[in-house]
Amino acid sequence: MTDNKNETISAPEAVYFIFGATGDLARRKLFPALYSLYREGKLGERFAIVGLARRPRTNEQFRDDVHESIREFCRYKPGEKDDWNGFVDRFTYMSLDTGNVEAFKQLKAYTEQLEASNDIPGNRLFYLALAPELFGSVSRNLRDGGMLESEGWHRLVIEKPFGYDYPSAENLNEEIRQVFKENEVFRIDHYLGKEMVQNIEVIRFANAFFEPLWNKNHIANIQITLAETVGVEDRGAYYNKSGALRDMVQNHMLQMLTMIAMEPPARLDPESIRDEKVKVIRSVRRYMTAEDVRTQIVRGQYASGSLKGKELKGYREEDHVDPASVTETFFAARLFVENFRWAGVPFYVRTGKRLPVKSTEIVVEFKNVPNHVLFARKQELQPNLLVIRVNPMEGIYFRINAKKPGNDMKIQPVAMEFCQSCQVGINTPEAYERLIFDAARGEGTYFTRWDELAAAWKIIDPIAAAWKEHAIEPALYPAGSWGPEEADRLLEEDGFHWWPVNGQDEDNVVWVSNTSK
Repeated sequence: MTDNKNETISAPEAVYFIFGATGDLARRKLFPALYSLYREGKLGERFAIVGLARRPRTNEQFRDDVHESIREFCRYKPGEKDDWNGFVDRFTYMSLDTGNVEAFKQLKAYTEQLEASNDIPGNRLFYLALAPELFGSVSRNLRDGGMLESEGWHRLVIEKPFGYDYPSAENLNEEIRQVFKENEVFRIDHYLGKEMVQNIEVIRFANAFFEPLWNKNHIANIQITLAETVGVEDRGAYYNKSGALRDMVQNHMLQMLTMIAMEPPARLDPESIRDEKVKVIRSVRRYMTAEDVRTQIVRGQYASGSLKGKELKGYREEDHVDPASVTETFFAARLFVENFRWAGVPFYVRTGKRLPVKSTEIVVEFKNVPNHVLFARKQELQPNLLVIRVNPMEGIYFRINAKKPGNDMKIQPVAMEFCQSCQVGINTPEAYERLIFDAARGEGTYFTRWDELAAAWKIIDPIAAAWKEHAIEPALYPAGSWGPEEADRLLEEDGFHWWPVNGQDEDNVVWVSNTSK
């Protein structure tokens, strides 16, 4: 049963295997995504979902877990009894030791029974919601246990982090490629599933007034902010080994940069689009010396502070964190894409934990009108902006200069906004819905290809090496602030400043939008 009667595209019949089915990712993201796809008719008529994990669960217990997951985290709530049963009856559970190849042989026999009873033609999607160090061994056991011997397609979906640096990523990739072909591997970066990230290429390439201006001649700088209000919470042990550089920059930040900076692809197909993204990453200037890293990059770590009257402890006081840790919780950088389109245009990126607001925004600042000409003779004109709001609000707005009502020819900034999140009736698909649906259809556009991933690590590794070899410790910033002062100085050196996110501190701006401001 579907809620969208006009939906015609659905995934082919398949069995979905969720490894790590009792984990947090499955509960918060994967089960809700599958239910939303079901409600919209995108899973087709014949499918089965097998949950796999070490702990023992009956089918009934597992289905209760799925129901609780949908009730708490899904944008659709469990439907009428018949409709809900039509979904949850497709779920079964099997306790599995991923290190035991004999267990995979048992899984093969069980899968063949499922496929026969549900008339599924051997298509199998394996989602590894597991620790990355298990990807290689699970891939081998899928092969050695006979799980890749069916006549249909076989696809492997894996989560970040994909390696810790380039050598570890290369080793992990080699393990997987011994079993799966590159076009069968779907490396998820969930930011690529977000509505407004996918909208970037449409905004750029479907609107004729953007592309002629989208270059060094008209754009002064580009700012990408990914701000989080939370600390490390219960991820201290993981985060202490990762830090913001590996956790956010190597994947999410660079992916958004490629979408903004890429050339128009020759064709609208996955490989053409990913080819252009790889070219961008290969064009990003690499900082190979300690001096480069000190002058172009800011490393920060939150200390104790407060936000909205709540006292917040510092990173080194968090659970499972070394009291002497130098792991960064904040990263800012001035990057350059060294090609003909972008030569000389700074891309400022920043991400951090314990910042004042939760927001992901991309600001394109256009070059200002000449000074001391026409209206700029008597008043300071603000530059034009295009702001793409990715999260939590979705939408775009333009900031232009316009005459203030009255007789004295005063000019004020005016923001014309399209707020997608504010539209009544809009129920935007969550990122994992899009990505699972794409993987099931073999659509690889918004997944990371190996050469793209390898090029990203070659940007990140020299930065991490310089921090370690030259003992570049993070600058402390109070929790609840916008990070170290050094991040502001990065832009001030070039005559710029960070633009407020979420419209903060823009009381002087007149808003004209599809919703009341």
